[in-house]
Amino acid sequence: PPPPPPPPPPRPWSSAASDVYKRQTLGLDSQYGVEVAIRDRGEVAGHSIELIAEDGQCSAEGGQTAATKISSDNSIVGVVGHNCSSSCTPAAPIYNDAGFTMISPSCTAPALTGEGSHVDSFLRTAHNDNTQGRVMAEFVYNELGLTKAATIHDGSPYAEQLQQVFADTFVELGGEITAQEAINVGDTDMRPVLTSIATGGPEIIYYPIFIAEGGFISTQAQEISGLEDVVRAGADGMISPDFVAAAGEAAEGMYMSGPSLEFSGDRYEQFLAAYADISGQDPLSAFHAHAYDAANMIFDAVEAVAQTDADGNTLIGRQALRDALYSTSGFDGITGNLSCNELGDCADPQIAVNQIQGGEYVPIYATGKLLGEVMAEEGEEAMEAPVELPDLDGRSVTVAIENAYPVSYTHLTLP
Repeated sequence: PPPPPPPPPPRPWSSAASDVYKRQTLGLDSQYGVEVAIRDRGEVAGHSIELIAEDGQCSAEGGQTAATKISSDNSIVGVVGHNCSSSCTPAAPIYNDAGFTMISPSCTAPALTGEGSHVDSFLRTAHNDNTQGRVMAEFVYNELGLTKAATIHDGSPYAEQLQQVFADTFVELGGEITAQEAINVGDTDMRPVLTSIATGGPEIIYYPIFIAEGGFISTQAQEISGLEDVVRAGADGMISPDFVAAAGEAAEGMYMSGPSLEFSGDRYEQFLAAYADISGQDPLSAFHAHAYDAANMIFDAVEAVAQTDADGNTLIGRQALRDALYSTSGFDGITGNLSCNELGDCADPQIAVNQIQGGEYVPIYATGKLLGEVMAEEGEEAMEAPVELPDLDGRSVTVAIENAYPVSYTHLTLP
């Protein structure tokens, strides 16, 4: 028989696809993070890098469609994404069947890396919401001193699972969950749900949902008898300038849990400069650095497993690539020191609680400690020799610390 035709000439690696969800800031923020990684890297295994962006629509249907399209293109090496757990959940089995591997920068639902529910194609540089829900509950109970809470979710894996972790932890700490209500994506009149919640007399409502519905809840809660002074809180799905615009004055003073963006060193500053150069703006959301790290993990894995055949073609085994990614240990990322476990969790999870102050997301609490306590500890560690403190003769001193990071983060995903 005639010899088989030679493989096609190598194309640039199509190493990532982005979930530019209808709330565009969420997907674009991650996409820009990948673009910075591509610019920094230049080439991988002697080839230039091509970015192919698809829209996962932050929905099960969109995730399935995007994953089916991507997995049908054999020139694509790896996937950075998706952004939303609703999209990641159906996408993972499709990629798995095709031998593809995905690294999500922002799909945080616990079930995605849970025993018995994890799919081998899925890894993430984002935190696991088992961590975020616990940290938020500890902040509310221990730092705010509140003991009665209600939650609202929108039926998505992200929101439903995150509020459940919060509720379970809050009860374990000694608090009471007065209601766990659900809305639908697209709802605009939240008054019936809020009226029902008000009968339980919660001190705080935690609704880790998305921008549009979160904006309606925030504004309408102020109209409901018994909820005029209730503390309102959300999560990384609403960390965006779009939410501040949607909620208006009702956003002021709200608490938002999400990944800490208090990264140290010049590296993040250089990243921000490149991000601004590419996008023409400051970060749109909260997971741009996680997308940057995910892309670089793929690039490193490609470099580790790429082979050249007798004809000079570059070959990348899909299983070899996946094995290399799962073997990631001590990866020096912007988001921390990343090591992947057997269920695909790779993050160095650092959770922050922010408060919206003057329209800005100001971090006030970081993974178990008020920001002031963290700064005090860092100051103690940096102190090389005892310092003689002045005698204040009973007077107090107030120290003002300027917030050096003008945040406008977000929640993301890439298919």
